[in-house]
Formats: sequence, structure tokens, C-alpha cells
Amino acid sequence: MEIVKFTGGPVMSNGYIVYDKDGGEAYIIDPGSGAGRFENFINARKLRLKGLLLTHHHFDHTDAAEELMEAFGCSAYIHEADADKIKFPVTPFSDGEKFTLPGIDAVAVNTPGHTRGGVVYCFSTGDYFTVDTIFDTDIGRTDLSDGQPYGMARSIQDIIEKWPDDIRIHPGHGGDSTMGEVRKNNREYIFALTVDTRGHEGE
Repeated sequence: MEIVKFTGGPVMSNGYIVYDKDGGEAYIIDPGSGAGRFENFINARKLRLKGLLLTHHHFDHTDAAEELMEAFGCSAYIHEADADKIKFPVTPFSDGEKFTLPGIDAVAVNTPGHTRGGVVYCFSTGDYFTVDTIFDTDIGRTDLSDGQPYGMARSIQDIIEKWPDDIRIHPGHGGDSTMGEVRKNNREYIFALTVDTRGHEGE
């Protein structure tokens, strides 16, 4: 699987194209800005776009989606808990939804915290698109309208901490990292492991 990253927009968000260079099938993950860059890359390589995979509803990760949907006649997919916050037509899914490229599987894992419907796309190549859930040296903010501080701690403790050290994370801002590096250098992640979430369900 090949991965191409485009960074742009007012808060320098990362969007990704993932594709199989032999079969030519592709997904776009979180096109937040610069629809033309995504469109030009896909057309230049004659890729077949299977859809847009959105990790959450925030504008800096979705603003170019509608233009790309119109250009390629494809659908945009998002977790059902975030779907009603999107102003254009989307296809909602539930936790554990699967997406495929030739010889490659991906699972959408709901990781509430940054938003209630935030997901990580976990590819069988060991590439996990964590976007605004965790970054290399910090974690996603939880002080926005549908953020959940204790939900983020639960997602880290119950889901993310189980990932092997060699998993490579692709965040929504900044550079890539591995879970091994996160466990050594990410102080917010380390602190989240110590948070007692009992009695704070839904927060």
C-alpha cells in the first residue's frame, strides 16, 4: 500500500491518499483542503477512488470532501455518531466497519474523545490513521462541543494501549510516529493511562 500525505488549510491539517499501486484502487482519508491536489494525483495515476474515509466531522478534515464527491461520483463514509454534524450527504457506519484494497483490510475503530464519532482507520499493513485522536507528542483536544475527556482516556486505555509498538500512526497534524515512540515521548498519552474513568461514563 502506498500512502501520500497532503497538508494544508488554516490549521495545517493532514489528508491522505492510500492506494494499491498494482490494482489502482484508492481511498482518500480526511480531505480537509485543496481538493485539486487530491484530484490531480488520482487522475495522473489513473487510480480508481473507492470513497472518502472521514475520521470525524470537524471542518479542517472534511472541507474538500463534497467537491471530491462530485468530481469522482463517490461516497463519503463517517461514523454514525458524527454523521448528523456533516452538511453534505454521507454514508454512516458503526464501529468495526471494514474497508478493503486488494490484499489489504482496514477496520474503522471508534475512539471517542476528540468527538463522539471519531474513528481510527486500522490497516492490515500496520498503518493506523489516528488523525485527531493521538499525535506523536500529544493527544486530541477534548474541550470542543462534543469532546469527551474521560472518553479519550478510555479510548487510550481500552483500545490504543493494546496496539503493538511497531504500529505506525498517521495523525491529522504534524508528522508520523510509531506507538513505541508515543509510549516514550507523548506525555499527554502517558498521563491518560493514569486517569480513573470510573463513574464518568458518557463524559
